[in-house]
Amino acid sequence: MAIEAAMIQYKKDFVPAFEQKMSLLKMTTTKETVLSGNQATFLVSGSASDVAVTRGTNGQIPYGNPTNSQVTATLVEKHAPYELTGFNVFASQGDQIKVMRNESIAVINRDIDLTLLAELANATQDFGTGTASLATITGAQAILGNSDVDVEEEENMFAIISPAFRGYLLQTTEFASGDYVDMKPFNSPARKMFRWAGINWIVSSRITGLGTASEICYMFHRRAIGYAINVGEEKIEADYDKKQDLSWSRATVYHGAKILQNTGIVKITHDGSAFVAT
Repeated sequence: MAIEAAMIQYKKDFVPAFEQKMSLLKMTTTKETVLSGNQATFLVSGSASDVAVTRGTNGQIPYGNPTNSQVTATLVEKHAPYELTGFNVFASQGDQIKVMRNESIAVINRDIDLTLLAELANATQDFGTGTASLATITGAQAILGNSDVDVEEEENMFAIISPAFRGYLLQTTEFASGDYVDMKPFNSPARKMFRWAGINWIVSSRITGLGTASEICYMFHRRAIGYAINVGEEKIEADYDKKQDLSWSRATVYHGAKILQNTGIVKITHDGSAFVAT
């Protein structure tokens, strides 16, 4: 039966789209806040491969110098701007000014993660093929340990993985069984951040190769990656231009990332191709 005069009702409020709105990776870094300038220099100091010495034939103790390495991160200016005319705001469904402001923040936060992932991709220690397994995890951890990385510092150990990687972890007895863990993952919601095996795990959909046989995941120590950002971090601005009858929002950040110690990062190639829609 035909409807004589159909009427459509529009929901006043908007439904947020599925998207990443916050940075998940910023907390994993050695962070430096920049007051002014476009570069931040990190100092990495240590004794490298030095060994203890004995007195020389002249009876003197030979002295050396500690190893000092300066690594510079260059800040880049990034913006997330949106603009709508007054008529567009008036004629559109939902609170478009709020939508613009929220999306400016979301775009900048995603750029933080993309910036860090782009720098981590420059690491040169590669390990792992196929799907996630206990051997993959312990092997990557062993590679870091072989380089004297403090893998025992669980507050500073991180892994960035794909949703598919998490999916395989959930099928691993040592991860999901109450015989091994106190927090049973099947008794709680899926988590983007969790701790297991002395590592803080972060699930990200921004990784390179997502959903393919060549997903690039990472395991690293906080001191392996530096992140520099301007004082006050993200700047959020929103206003109305009376002259042009325009509403706008803009989020801005000056930031950059740099690998500080390549030996503290392992790239894990993972096959996530089985967990994609058909």
